[in-house]
Amino acid sequence: MNLAANFIENEAIQRQDIIQFSLEGKTPEQRIKLLILRDLNNLGWNVKFGSKKIEVIPPEKYDKYIIQQAMSIKRQEIIRNSKVWIDKHIDTARANLADGSQVMQSEIYPSIEVCETNKQKDLFRIFRYYWSSPYSDYVGRRIKFLFRDTALPNKPIIGIAALGSPIIHIPDRDKFIGWDRQTRTKNLIYTMDAYVIGALPPYNYLLGGKLISLLMASKEIRKIYEEKYKDKITIINKRSANSLVGIFTTSLYGQSSQYNRLVYRNNLLYQPIGQTKGYGTLHLSKETIQEMVRFLKSKNIYINHRFGDGPSWVMRVIATAGELVGFDSDFLLRHSFKRGILFLPLASNYKDFLNDKPVEPIYYDYTEEELIYHWKKRWLENRKKNEKVITNVLSFKSKNFFI
Repeated sequence: MNLAANFIENEAIQRQDIIQFSLEGKTPEQRIKLLILRDLNNLGWNVKFGSKKIEVIPPEKYDKYIIQQAMSIKRQEIIRNSKVWIDKHIDTARANLADGSQVMQSEIYPSIEVCETNKQKDLFRIFRYYWSSPYSDYVGRRIKFLFRDTALPNKPIIGIAALGSPIIHIPDRDKFIGWDRQTRTKNLIYTMDAYVIGALPPYNYLLGGKLISLLMASKEIRKIYEEKYKDKITIINKRSANSLVGIFTTSLYGQSSQYNRLVYRNNLLYQPIGQTKGYGTLHLSKETIQEMVRFLKSKNIYINHRFGDGPSWVMRVIATAGELVGFDSDFLLRHSFKRGILFLPLASNYKDFLNDKPVEPIYYDYTEEELIYHWKKRWLENRKKNEKVITNVLSFKSKNFFI
C-alpha cells in the first residue's frame, strides 16, 4: 500500500517540464513546485498529471541504491558549494593521514582528541566531507573527536566521531526507554546522539570503524562529556546535567556491519531498538531549499535560524513554503528514508535513571585500553592476514586522498 498521495494545482506545469527541466518563464510558486516534483521524480515517486491537478505518490519502500543516490546528489551539492574551503584545507588533511605501508607496520595505539582549537575543528570538518552522507551539523550540545594513531611519528587520524543533542521526539526510542512526554523532557539531557562514527583510509580497511564504535563506549569518552558539562544543573529535577548514561545512533540502511556483533563482556553494545519515522530533508536538493528561502523572503516571511526555535530550520522552511504552494507539509517531509535506531548503554541501570528512579548510574566503565585490546584480538589480527585487505591498505597513499 502506498504511504500517501498528495494533490497540487497544475498551473500549467506539464510532464515535459520535469523531463526537459527549465525554470525559465515560471512564477516563483511554479519554480518551487517544479523543483519539488523533479526531486521526488528522481527518487522514484510516481508523478501523475491530471487535467487540473498533479498527484505524487511515494514508493512503498526505498532500496539502498535510491538512498545512496539521494545522498550522493545532496553531498555533491554541498561539496561544490564548499569547494574553495575544501581546496584550501585538503593538503592539511593529507598531512594528517598515513600511507598504507606505514599502517601495515603500525602497532596502532589510538588516542582520543577533543576538537577545541580551530585547527582541530577544521580537520574534523574536512574529513567529515569524506563520508557518503551529506555534511550537516548539530545545534545545541556538541563534542567532536579525532582519533589518532600515536604509534606512528605523525600521529595520523584513524577516524572521527561526534556527539550532539538528541532529537526531541522519536517514538520507537521513547517507547524503548519507557518515556512519556514529561519524563522525556526532563531526562533527554542524559543522553546524546552519535551523529558521526567512522574510520578514514587506510584504517577503514582494517575495520577501524568498529574500533571507533568501541571507543565511544569507553569511560574516557564519558569523562570528557562530564568535564565539559560539569557546571550545568538541570532546572527541572535538580540533577547535574553532566551524567551521560547512553548514546543513540542511527543506521541509514537498517542493520549496520559497523555496529554488528560489537559485544564486550557478554554485553551487546549497540542494541537495535526500532526505526525512525522517516521525516527529514534528504529527499529535497539544496537548490530546491534555496529557492524556497527566496520565495519566503519575497513574501516577507523569515524563518528563525536559532537554537530553540523549533525542530529544524530546514524542515520549517520546507513546511512553510510547501504549504504556500499547495503541498501538505507533513506529507512533504515524510520522505520515508527510515533509519535503524541503535542504543549504546553506558550504565547498566540506564532505564531506571532515565525514568526518575532514585538511583545513581552504575557505569560499565570500560576502559579505552581494554577496548583497544579487544578490537586488536577480535578483528585487527585477522584483517592483517587477509590478502585482499593487505592489498587495499597498501594501495592507499595519503597524497591521493580527495573529497
